[in-house]
Amino acid sequence: MQMGLDFTLVEELVAGVDEVGRGPLCGPVVTAAVILDPARPIKGLNDSKKLSEARREALFEEIREKALAWCIARADVHEIDQLNILHATMLAMQRAVEGLSVTPKLALIDGNRCPKLQVPSAPVVQGDAKVPAIAAASILAKVSRDREMQEMEALYPGYGIGGHKGYPTPVHLEALKRLGPTPIHRRSFGPVRALLESTGGIL
Repeated sequence: MQMGLDFTLVEELVAGVDEVGRGPLCGPVVTAAVILDPARPIKGLNDSKKLSEARREALFEEIREKALAWCIARADVHEIDQLNILHATMLAMQRAVEGLSVTPKLALIDGNRCPKLQVPSAPVVQGDAKVPAIAAASILAKVSRDREMQEMEALYPGYGIGGHKGYPTPVHLEALKRLGPTPIHRRSFGPVRALLESTGGIL
């Protein structure tokens, strides 16, 4: 449900929820939910994309230490291909909120729609720049996914996954054509699907 909110007046026990990884051709979509502690403020929270990697890493640790509750969740490649990326993202957000050790009174979701939750929720367009708890969630989600994609680089060398994190860069698209898709590539996404169709699905 859409709610008119003054974000500076929202009471505590509000969970901020965000996702990372809707656009990549491979890997999971990762979400996080965070309930910040008003008694333990965290300076410098912002949209994770606007922070340096070093700053994100430092804030990742500080958020996990100071937040009242946090949870990182995901939907894997098979779920993305089965459900589509939107529904898989909603599922991962639902998992993040349900995984919190403290039940929030309200969940603020980055974007223009909300997953089905057991608690009241409201979408906030560009919420990671407006709501500190959403900014915190974006940082947890991005750092967690980036670390996972660095690990995938070692498992699937040659694609540059650690650098582009699965996004469809020229380097990634060239490697995909040359090497074929890995088990972590999303078969339902256009470039991967087109490659499979052109080879009869034998790659």
